[in-house]
Amino acid sequence: MGDMKILAVDTATKSCSVAVVQEKSLLAEITTGRKQTHSKHLMEMINRVMGLSGLSLSELDGFAVTRGPGTFTGLRIGISSVKGLSAASGKPIVGVSSLDALAVQASYFPYLICPLIDARRGEVYFSRYRLRNGQLKKEGDDQVFPPEKALVDLNEACLFIGDGALSYQQMILNKMGTSAFFASSFQNTIRASTVAYLSMNKFKNNDTDDVGRFVPRYIRRSDAELNLTTS
Repeated sequence: MGDMKILAVDTATKSCSVAVVQEKSLLAEITTGRKQTHSKHLMEMINRVMGLSGLSLSELDGFAVTRGPGTFTGLRIGISSVKGLSAASGKPIVGVSSLDALAVQASYFPYLICPLIDARRGEVYFSRYRLRNGQLKKEGDDQVFPPEKALVDLNEACLFIGDGALSYQQMILNKMGTSAFFASSFQNTIRASTVAYLSMNKFKNNDTDDVGRFVPRYIRRSDAELNLTTS
């Protein structure tokens, strides 16, 4: 097997990103933060990135996609598009945690890394990571809580990254003071190239997801279901 060639898609949050990566180098990437629904421009972005990469779908080894946590409609759009491409090409899929992707974008930070994704309804999706012997290690599962609760036991230097870190920056500063660090503004957006990078070892080890059973990881029930139970 030569250099792995992966098309990666992220639609987990307000931003939308598509990249084609060959082994360790980026061939093409488009990221947009436009507020329209991702369904309007995702396929167009995929076609443009494929064109820029100079590859055809048949030359790809597989597709990587963020499987959550994130917005319900966003995740569904990204995952259904990738499942369609997988079905058309017969190439496998690897799902990646959106929180893992954000953590990797901060993986130079020598202390605790806390990605936060705005889950709306006054909550954030979060997890925690730490660099150990040059490897990023996850400490605990992806969870959803009000931000105060997500910080409750933090008493050490911590880097916050993601759109949730932006939304709740002032509250975090009030609570954590000088222990709180924040990623550079451009790093709060998930990059599809990061998603591709995270998927690479899984493709190499044939540790791919079953396309038929591949579903988003919401962590929280959808707003439609929540409205049914609260009304």
